[in-house]
Amino acid sequence: MKIIEGNLIDIDNREFYPCAISISDGKIVAIERNSNSYDQYISPGLIDAHVHVESSMLMPTEFSQLVIPNGTVGVVADPHEIANVLGIEGVELMIDNGEKAPLKFFWGIPSCVPATSFDKPGHILSLEDTEKLASTGRFTMLSEVMNVSGVIHNDPDIIKKIEIAKKYHLKIDGHAPELKGDLLSSYIVHGIETDHESSTIEEAEEKISKGMHVIIREGSAAKNYEALKSLIATSTDYVMFCTDDSHADDLLNKGHINKIVKKALSDGFGIFDVLQIACINPVRFYHLDIGTLHIGDPADFIILNDIDSLDIDSTFIQGEEVYRKGMNKDCKIVDVPLLNVFHHDKISEIDICTNVCGDIPCIQIIPDSILTDRKTLHFENSIKYFQSDITLDVLKIVYLNRYFNSKPQVGFISGIGLKRGAFASSISHDSHNIIAVGCTDADLVHSINELIEEKGGLVVNNGDQLYTLPLPIGGIISNKSGREVADQYMKLNEVLAEMGTDLKSPFMTLSFMALIVIPSLKIGEEGIFDFDKFDFVK
Repeated sequence: MKIIEGNLIDIDNREFYPCAISISDGKIVAIERNSNSYDQYISPGLIDAHVHVESSMLMPTEFSQLVIPNGTVGVVADPHEIANVLGIEGVELMIDNGEKAPLKFFWGIPSCVPATSFDKPGHILSLEDTEKLASTGRFTMLSEVMNVSGVIHNDPDIIKKIEIAKKYHLKIDGHAPELKGDLLSSYIVHGIETDHESSTIEEAEEKISKGMHVIIREGSAAKNYEALKSLIATSTDYVMFCTDDSHADDLLNKGHINKIVKKALSDGFGIFDVLQIACINPVRFYHLDIGTLHIGDPADFIILNDIDSLDIDSTFIQGEEVYRKGMNKDCKIVDVPLLNVFHHDKISEIDICTNVCGDIPCIQIIPDSILTDRKTLHFENSIKYFQSDITLDVLKIVYLNRYFNSKPQVGFISGIGLKRGAFASSISHDSHNIIAVGCTDADLVHSINELIEEKGGLVVNNGDQLYTLPLPIGGIISNKSGREVADQYMKLNEVLAEMGTDLKSPFMTLSFMALIVIPSLKIGEEGIFDFDKFDFVK
């Protein structure tokens, strides 16, 4: 029998009281009030209600090591990044690795692999694959349904996937940026229950009024907390927190769900409302096997030295102390097979040579968002071999399918801020093809060919030197420790800052420039994609 004592944060009854918690076989068997005086507080653990573990560039075991010190005891994870590269084999790789971690992972079945019929990933998850995965009993939900148009217009493939989810009593997660009115109602009526893409309070309030649960996102690139934070007080029962996509350096240095909780507390929101959203709502909504400090629950909780600062002393999962402040545990990296799919020959400058004349569409970056605006570049006279206009912050962006030899697609982007060099990545949502931005064709080609040579990774070319973070697992995940990946990634960002960008997370921002299911302009298999017309610009 294990006894843990402290001031219990009773979220259901909105009170604090001193107590002793008895734990046996990983479960809480008794909670006894007492009259003792304690300096520490016992709280349910924090939960990320929607995350792509792969975006950390880590396997689940390494991801676990970075988030547990932040008080996270469980995550609701969508493995669609690895599914786009490796299919069912990739999904199973993530789940099997996650079972070796103390953190509790609850997995979704990716609903849209590929995200649209316009995408060309390494693998496709078919209806048969969806049924096969759902029948295993290893999944919690059908992950974010990104094919909004398909749902609204009753596309047989996505509708049948939703029916499979209902057959196996899985929750159905949504993905509906800027959707409103009758179209939103048509989307929801199919049984889609959540959304993490709201970027305005009006959008979120309409979704909640129509029965959806809104997940407030604060990731490395997309940050919606400031816009949506009033929901913490006005719609407490219908809100959850998530990070969606966070790189390893942010998890190590800025935190996980705890960073959102800290913001909310510092903004004056009540601790019981904030912790209900961070700790309780995901458990109840997704029916997670995570304890919330009740008798009979799994003993999953955190001990706080201070409430206001959310100073985490220790994290317990299934009754075991998996983290204690000031104690570093040496954790052996779990061996992972270096599965990958990467087939493309190196390219030359002539492959991305561009002539311009007249009006040319240009992607406009929106800071702290994965949404983009559109701008139009006007060229009065024809210009051959146009590469960039640094004075106007107009740079060339290149998209290249990495699963087979194909023609590079070229467009233009503003808001990156580079003054020299280039950078490239094989992390590009959701198909994870090569995407690169640069000031000269020579620097772009050099960066892209380094990626092809490494068969995946992140590359920065400052014009004189290449800096590379290899990602040998699927071209999107490292086989190194979280700290090693974080250190290498921070170095890349330092070099990019020296090259002129002031983006907080340039690689994360770049990775979403190929996600054509997000407004407004992106780049894909046939060039610039217009979300409003849902087609490529001809």
